[in-house]
Amino acid sequence: MRTLEVRLGARSYPILIGAGMLARADSYSHFSGRRVRVLTDASVAQHYLGAVLDALKLTPAQALVLPAGETQKTMASAERVLDWMLQEQLGRDAVLAALGGGVIGDLGGFCAAIYQRGIDFIQIPTTLLAQVDSSVGGKTGVNHARGKNMIGAFHQPRLVLADLDTLKTLPPRELRAGLAEVIKYGLLGDAQFFHWLEQHLDALLQLDAVRLAEAVEKCCAMKARIVGEDERESSSRALLNLGHTFAHAIETHTGYGDWLHGEAVAVGLCMAADLSSRLGALATVDAARVATLVQRAQLPTAVPQGMTPARFLELMRHDKKVQAGQLRLVLLESIGHAVLTAEFDAAKLNETLAHFCA
Repeated sequence: MRTLEVRLGARSYPILIGAGMLARADSYSHFSGRRVRVLTDASVAQHYLGAVLDALKLTPAQALVLPAGETQKTMASAERVLDWMLQEQLGRDAVLAALGGGVIGDLGGFCAAIYQRGIDFIQIPTTLLAQVDSSVGGKTGVNHARGKNMIGAFHQPRLVLADLDTLKTLPPRELRAGLAEVIKYGLLGDAQFFHWLEQHLDALLQLDAVRLAEAVEKCCAMKARIVGEDERESSSRALLNLGHTFAHAIETHTGYGDWLHGEAVAVGLCMAADLSSRLGALATVDAARVATLVQRAQLPTAVPQGMTPARFLELMRHDKKVQAGQLRLVLLESIGHAVLTAEFDAAKLNETLAHFCA
Protein backbone atom coordinates (compact mmCIF):
# COMPACT_ATOMS: atom_id res chain seq x y z
CA MET A 1 0.00 0.00 0.00
CA ARG A 2 1.19 3.52 -0.83
CA THR A 3 0.02 6.48 1.23
CA LEU A 4 -0.10 10.11 0.11
CA GLU A 5 -1.59 13.10 1.90
CA VAL A 6 -3.56 16.09 0.73
CA ARG A 7 -2.33 18.78 3.09
CA LEU A 8 -5.08 21.23 3.99
CA GLY A 9 -4.50 21.86 7.67
CA ALA A 10 -7.33 20.47 9.78
CA ARG A 11 -9.00 19.14 6.62
CA SER A 12 -5.99 17.10 5.49
CA TYR A 13 -6.68 13.51 4.48
CA PRO A 14 -4.86 10.42 3.22
CA ILE A 15 -4.94 8.81 -0.21
CA LEU A 16 -4.38 5.07 0.09
CA ILE A 17 -3.28 3.29 -3.10
CA GLY A 18 -2.98 -0.48 -3.26
CA ALA A 19 -4.72 -3.79 -3.89
CA GLY A 20 -7.37 -5.60 -1.87
CA MET A 21 -8.05 -2.66 0.43
CA LEU A 22 -11.77 -2.02 0.06
CA ALA A 23 -12.64 -5.42 1.54
CA ARG A 24 -10.49 -4.90 4.66
CA ALA A 25 -12.13 -3.60 7.82
CA ASP A 26 -8.95 -1.80 8.90
CA SER A 27 -9.17 0.42 5.82
CA TYR A 28 -12.10 2.16 7.52
CA SER A 29 -10.82 2.04 11.11
CA HIS A 30 -10.81 5.84 11.38
CA PHE A 31 -14.61 5.77 11.08
CA SER A 32 -15.22 3.07 13.68
CA GLY A 33 -18.32 3.71 15.76
CA ARG A 34 -19.85 6.18 13.30
CA ARG A 35 -22.94 5.65 11.14
CA VAL A 36 -21.73 4.94 7.61
CA ARG A 37 -23.93 4.56 4.56
CA VAL A 38 -22.83 3.58 1.04
CA LEU A 39 -23.80 5.17 -2.28
CA THR A 40 -22.97 3.26 -5.44
CA ASP A 41 -24.30 2.32 -8.88
CA ALA A 42 -25.63 -0.93 -10.29
CA SER A 43 -22.51 -1.76 -12.31
CA VAL A 44 -20.15 -1.34 -9.37
CA ALA A 45 -22.53 -2.96 -6.88
CA GLN A 46 -22.44 -6.34 -8.59
CA HIS A 47 -18.65 -6.52 -8.12
CA TYR A 48 -17.77 -4.67 -4.92
CA LEU A 49 -20.75 -3.60 -2.80
CA GLY A 50 -20.89 -6.85 -0.83
CA ALA A 51 -17.22 -6.67 0.14
CA VAL A 52 -17.52 -3.05 1.28
CA LEU A 53 -20.68 -3.75 3.28
CA ASP A 54 -18.99 -6.72 4.97
CA ALA A 55 -15.93 -4.63 5.85
CA LEU A 56 -18.15 -1.92 7.33
CA LYS A 57 -20.50 -4.44 8.99
CA LEU A 58 -23.49 -3.05 7.11
CA THR A 59 -26.49 -4.69 5.44
CA PRO A 60 -27.68 -4.21 1.85
CA ALA A 61 -30.51 -2.05 3.20
CA GLN A 62 -27.88 0.47 4.31
CA ALA A 63 -26.75 1.20 0.76
CA LEU A 64 -28.38 3.11 -2.10
CA VAL A 65 -27.76 1.70 -5.58
CA LEU A 66 -28.38 4.06 -8.48
CA PRO A 67 -28.41 3.23 -12.20
CA ALA A 68 -24.99 3.62 -13.80
CA GLY A 69 -23.97 6.43 -16.12
CA GLU A 70 -23.37 10.15 -16.49
CA THR A 71 -27.11 10.72 -16.93
CA GLN A 72 -27.46 10.14 -13.17
CA LYS A 73 -25.34 13.18 -12.33
CA THR A 74 -28.31 15.52 -11.95
CA MET A 75 -30.21 17.53 -9.37
CA ALA A 76 -32.96 14.93 -9.57
CA SER A 77 -30.51 12.21 -8.51
CA ALA A 78 -29.16 14.46 -5.76
CA GLU A 79 -32.68 14.90 -4.45
CA ARG A 80 -33.14 11.13 -4.44
CA VAL A 81 -29.91 10.64 -2.49
CA LEU A 82 -30.80 13.37 0.00
CA ASP A 83 -34.25 11.89 0.51
CA TRP A 84 -32.64 8.52 1.27
CA MET A 85 -30.20 10.13 3.73
CA LEU A 86 -33.14 11.78 5.51
CA GLN A 87 -35.05 8.51 5.61
CA GLU A 88 -31.98 6.91 7.18
CA GLN A 89 -32.10 9.70 9.79
CA LEU A 90 -28.41 10.41 9.39
CA GLY A 91 -27.02 12.97 11.78
CA ARG A 92 -24.20 15.43 11.25
CA ASP A 93 -21.75 12.83 12.57
CA ALA A 94 -22.66 10.33 9.83
CA VAL A 95 -20.34 9.35 6.97
CA LEU A 96 -21.28 8.79 3.34
CA ALA A 97 -19.07 6.38 1.36
CA ALA A 98 -19.09 7.00 -2.41
CA LEU A 99 -18.25 3.68 -4.08
CA GLY A 100 -17.85 4.09 -7.83
CA GLY A 101 -16.46 6.23 -10.60
CA GLY A 102 -16.50 9.96 -11.11
CA VAL A 103 -20.28 10.23 -11.32
CA ILE A 104 -20.89 8.58 -7.94
CA GLY A 105 -17.95 10.41 -6.38
CA ASP A 106 -19.10 13.83 -7.59
CA LEU A 107 -22.76 13.18 -6.76
CA GLY A 108 -22.04 11.64 -3.36
CA GLY A 109 -19.63 14.39 -2.43
CA PHE A 110 -22.14 17.06 -3.45
CA CYS A 111 -24.88 15.49 -1.34
CA ALA A 112 -22.50 15.17 1.61
CA ALA A 113 -21.57 18.84 1.18
CA ILE A 114 -25.14 20.12 1.40
CA TYR A 115 -26.74 17.59 3.75
CA GLN A 116 -27.19 19.36 7.11
CA ARG A 117 -24.61 21.88 5.82
CA GLY A 118 -21.97 19.23 5.41
CA ILE A 119 -21.11 15.74 6.64
CA ASP A 120 -17.98 13.63 6.16
CA PHE A 121 -17.62 11.38 3.15
CA ILE A 122 -15.21 8.77 1.83
CA GLN A 123 -14.14 8.40 -1.78
CA ILE A 124 -13.76 4.77 -2.93
CA PRO A 125 -12.97 5.28 -6.64
CA THR A 126 -13.38 2.22 -8.85
CA THR A 127 -12.35 3.65 -12.23
CA LEU A 128 -8.93 4.79 -13.41
CA LEU A 129 -10.26 8.28 -14.10
CA ALA A 130 -11.63 8.61 -10.60
CA GLN A 131 -8.51 7.17 -8.98
CA VAL A 132 -6.10 9.53 -10.73
CA ASP A 133 -8.24 12.65 -10.72
CA SER A 134 -11.85 13.18 -9.67
CA SER A 135 -11.71 11.47 -6.25
CA VAL A 136 -8.97 13.84 -5.04
CA GLY A 137 -9.42 17.53 -4.35
CA GLY A 138 -12.95 18.05 -3.12
CA LYS A 139 -14.67 19.17 -6.31
CA THR A 140 -18.23 17.87 -6.14
CA GLY A 141 -21.30 18.60 -8.20
CA VAL A 142 -23.90 17.74 -10.80
CA ASN A 143 -24.44 18.66 -14.42
CA HIS A 144 -26.94 21.08 -15.90
CA ALA A 145 -28.36 21.17 -19.41
CA ARG A 146 -26.50 24.46 -19.93
CA GLY A 147 -23.13 23.27 -18.70
CA LYS A 148 -21.01 20.52 -17.18
CA ASN A 149 -20.50 20.65 -13.39
CA MET A 150 -22.16 24.04 -13.14
CA ILE A 151 -23.83 23.19 -9.79
CA GLY A 152 -21.56 22.05 -7.01
CA ALA A 153 -19.41 22.75 -3.99
CA PHE A 154 -15.88 22.31 -2.71
CA HIS A 155 -16.08 19.59 -0.06
CA GLN A 156 -13.00 17.52 0.75
CA PRO A 157 -13.31 13.79 1.51
CA ARG A 158 -11.91 12.41 4.75
CA LEU A 159 -10.28 9.47 2.95
CA VAL A 160 -9.56 8.34 -0.62
CA LEU A 161 -9.28 4.56 -0.95
CA ALA A 162 -7.95 3.70 -4.41
CA ASP A 163 -8.06 -0.08 -4.69
CA LEU A 164 -6.24 -1.04 -7.89
CA ASP A 165 -7.99 -4.43 -7.99
CA THR A 166 -11.17 -2.66 -9.10
CA LEU A 167 -9.51 -1.84 -12.41
CA LYS A 168 -9.56 -5.56 -13.30
CA THR A 169 -13.32 -5.42 -13.87
CA LEU A 170 -13.27 -2.03 -15.59
CA PRO A 171 -14.59 -2.14 -19.17
CA PRO A 172 -11.78 -1.40 -21.67
CA ARG A 173 -13.52 1.77 -22.83
CA GLU A 174 -13.56 3.11 -19.25
CA LEU A 175 -9.89 2.25 -18.80
CA ARG A 176 -8.97 4.15 -21.95
CA ALA A 177 -11.05 7.11 -20.82
CA GLY A 178 -9.07 7.24 -17.59
CA LEU A 179 -5.82 7.34 -19.55
CA ALA A 180 -6.82 10.73 -20.96
CA GLU A 181 -6.56 12.23 -17.47
CA VAL A 182 -3.24 10.43 -16.91
CA ILE A 183 -1.86 11.96 -20.12
CA LYS A 184 -3.12 15.36 -18.95
CA TYR A 185 -0.90 15.24 -15.89
CA GLY A 186 2.22 14.69 -17.96
CA LEU A 187 1.30 17.59 -20.23
CA LEU A 188 0.50 20.14 -17.56
CA GLY A 189 3.37 19.60 -15.17
CA ASP A 190 5.84 16.78 -15.78
CA ALA A 191 7.60 16.25 -19.11
CA GLN A 192 9.45 13.21 -17.75
CA PHE A 193 6.14 11.59 -16.82
CA PHE A 194 4.81 12.27 -20.34
CA HIS A 195 7.92 10.54 -21.73
CA TRP A 196 7.33 7.67 -19.27
CA LEU A 197 3.80 7.33 -20.65
CA GLU A 198 5.14 7.17 -24.20
CA GLN A 199 7.31 4.25 -23.06
CA HIS A 200 4.75 2.39 -20.92
CA LEU A 201 1.34 3.13 -22.43
CA ASP A 202 0.97 -0.39 -23.80
CA ALA A 203 1.61 -1.84 -20.33
CA LEU A 204 -1.10 0.40 -18.87
CA LEU A 205 -3.57 -0.75 -21.52
CA GLN A 206 -2.72 -4.34 -20.58
CA LEU A 207 -3.40 -3.63 -16.88
CA ASP A 208 0.18 -4.15 -15.78
CA ALA A 209 -0.20 -3.88 -12.00
CA VAL A 210 3.19 -2.30 -11.35
CA ARG A 211 2.86 0.35 -14.06
CA LEU A 212 -0.72 1.16 -13.07
CA ALA A 213 0.33 1.68 -9.46
CA GLU A 214 3.13 3.98 -10.60
CA ALA A 215 0.76 6.02 -12.78
CA VAL A 216 -1.95 6.35 -10.14
CA GLU A 217 0.57 7.36 -7.48
CA LYS A 218 2.22 9.91 -9.78
CA CYS A 219 -1.07 11.56 -10.75
CA CYS A 220 -2.39 11.59 -7.18
CA ALA A 221 0.87 13.09 -5.90
CA MET A 222 0.70 15.88 -8.47
CA LYS A 223 -2.93 16.63 -7.71
CA ALA A 224 -2.40 16.48 -3.93
CA ARG A 225 0.39 19.03 -4.23
CA ILE A 226 -1.64 21.36 -6.46
CA VAL A 227 -4.77 21.13 -4.29
CA GLY A 228 -2.67 21.79 -1.19
CA GLU A 229 -1.39 24.98 -2.83
CA ASP A 230 -4.71 26.17 -4.29
CA GLU A 231 -7.76 24.40 -2.91
CA ARG A 232 -10.42 26.58 -4.53
CA GLU A 233 -8.85 27.11 -7.94
CA SER A 234 -7.82 30.72 -7.64
CA SER A 235 -4.50 30.14 -9.39
CA SER A 236 -2.46 26.99 -10.12
CA ARG A 237 -5.31 24.50 -9.71
CA ALA A 238 -6.93 25.86 -12.85
CA LEU A 239 -4.15 24.16 -14.82
CA LEU A 240 -5.83 20.84 -14.02
CA ASN A 241 -8.49 21.91 -16.52
CA LEU A 242 -6.14 21.46 -19.47
CA GLY A 243 -8.34 20.36 -22.38
CA HIS A 244 -11.48 20.58 -20.27
CA THR A 245 -12.99 23.76 -21.73
CA PHE A 246 -13.19 22.02 -25.09
CA ALA A 247 -14.19 18.74 -23.43
CA HIS A 248 -17.05 20.21 -21.42
CA ALA A 249 -18.44 21.79 -24.59
CA ILE A 250 -18.43 18.36 -26.24
CA GLU A 251 -20.14 16.73 -23.26
CA THR A 252 -22.80 19.42 -23.01
CA HIS A 253 -23.46 19.25 -26.74
CA THR A 254 -23.83 15.46 -26.71
CA GLY A 255 -26.06 15.42 -23.63
CA TYR A 256 -23.87 13.67 -21.02
CA GLY A 257 -24.09 10.09 -22.10
CA ASP A 258 -22.84 9.32 -25.58
CA TRP A 259 -19.29 10.43 -24.74
CA LEU A 260 -17.37 9.48 -21.61
CA HIS A 261 -15.69 12.37 -19.83
CA GLY A 262 -12.21 11.02 -20.57
CA GLU A 263 -13.03 10.65 -24.27
CA ALA A 264 -14.02 14.29 -24.44
CA VAL A 265 -10.87 15.27 -22.50
CA ALA A 266 -8.75 13.34 -25.01
CA VAL A 267 -10.08 15.46 -27.86
CA GLY A 268 -9.74 18.56 -25.69
CA LEU A 269 -6.05 17.82 -25.10
CA CYS A 270 -5.49 17.54 -28.85
CA MET A 271 -7.35 20.82 -29.43
CA ALA A 272 -5.38 22.62 -26.72
CA ALA A 273 -2.12 21.35 -28.20
CA ASP A 274 -3.19 22.34 -31.71
CA LEU A 275 -4.11 25.87 -30.60
CA SER A 276 -0.89 26.20 -28.62
CA SER A 277 1.03 25.25 -31.73
CA ARG A 278 -0.87 27.70 -33.94
CA LEU A 279 -0.07 30.45 -31.42
CA GLY A 280 3.63 29.61 -31.70
CA ALA A 281 3.92 28.55 -28.05
CA LEU A 282 4.23 24.79 -28.55
CA ALA A 283 6.53 23.16 -31.07
CA THR A 284 4.67 21.48 -33.92
CA VAL A 285 6.48 18.22 -33.23
CA ASP A 286 5.25 18.29 -29.63
CA ALA A 287 1.66 18.91 -30.68
CA ALA A 288 2.02 15.84 -32.87
CA ARG A 289 3.36 13.83 -29.89
CA VAL A 290 0.18 14.69 -27.98
CA ALA A 291 -2.09 13.50 -30.78
CA THR A 292 0.00 10.35 -31.27
CA LEU A 293 -0.16 9.36 -27.59
CA VAL A 294 -3.92 9.97 -27.49
CA GLN A 295 -4.33 7.79 -30.58
CA ARG A 296 -2.15 5.06 -29.07
CA ALA A 297 -4.45 5.10 -26.03
CA GLN A 298 -7.27 4.27 -28.49
CA LEU A 299 -9.04 7.51 -27.64
CA PRO A 300 -10.86 9.84 -30.05
CA THR A 301 -9.06 12.78 -31.63
CA ALA A 302 -12.04 14.16 -33.58
CA VAL A 303 -15.06 16.10 -32.32
CA PRO A 304 -18.62 14.74 -32.57
CA GLN A 305 -20.03 14.80 -36.07
CA GLY A 306 -22.07 17.90 -36.73
CA MET A 307 -20.48 20.05 -34.03
CA THR A 308 -19.62 23.53 -35.37
CA PRO A 309 -17.18 26.27 -34.32
CA ALA A 310 -20.14 28.47 -33.44
CA ARG A 311 -21.57 25.78 -31.17
CA PHE A 312 -18.20 25.33 -29.49
CA LEU A 313 -17.90 29.05 -28.79
CA GLU A 314 -21.48 29.22 -27.50
CA LEU A 315 -20.84 26.46 -24.99
CA MET A 316 -17.32 27.57 -24.05
CA ARG A 317 -18.70 30.95 -22.95
CA HIS A 318 -20.39 29.09 -20.08
CA ASP A 319 -17.06 27.71 -18.83
CA LYS A 320 -16.29 28.36 -15.17
CA LYS A 321 -12.94 29.94 -16.11
CA VAL A 322 -14.69 32.79 -17.93
CA GLN A 323 -14.05 36.03 -16.04
CA ALA A 324 -15.64 39.40 -16.80
CA GLY A 325 -17.03 37.86 -19.97
CA GLN A 326 -13.54 36.88 -21.15
CA LEU A 327 -12.74 33.30 -22.09
CA ARG A 328 -9.59 31.89 -20.48
CA LEU A 329 -7.93 28.71 -21.68
CA VAL A 330 -5.26 26.40 -20.34
CA LEU A 331 -2.63 26.15 -23.07
CA LEU A 332 0.80 24.59 -23.44
CA GLU A 333 4.13 26.40 -23.69
CA SER A 334 5.88 23.04 -23.83
CA ILE A 335 5.17 19.46 -22.84
CA GLY A 336 5.19 19.64 -19.06
CA HIS A 337 4.41 23.35 -18.83
CA ALA A 338 0.85 24.69 -19.03
CA VAL A 339 -0.47 28.21 -18.49
CA LEU A 340 -3.91 29.74 -17.94
CA THR A 341 -4.38 32.75 -20.19
CA ALA A 342 -6.94 35.04 -21.80
CA GLU A 343 -4.21 36.55 -23.97
CA PHE A 344 -4.58 34.53 -27.13
CA ASP A 345 -5.45 35.38 -30.73
CA ALA A 346 -9.16 34.67 -31.19
CA ALA A 347 -8.55 34.10 -34.88
CA LYS A 348 -6.20 31.22 -34.04
CA LEU A 349 -8.86 29.70 -31.77
CA ASN A 350 -11.29 29.90 -34.67
CA GLU A 351 -8.71 28.14 -36.86
CA THR A 352 -8.42 25.29 -34.36
CA LEU A 353 -12.19 24.97 -34.04
CA ALA A 354 -12.61 25.00 -37.84
CA HIS A 355 -9.90 22.37 -38.24
CA PHE A 356 -11.44 19.96 -35.74
CA CYS A 357 -15.00 20.56 -36.95
CA ALA A 358 -14.11 20.09 -40.63
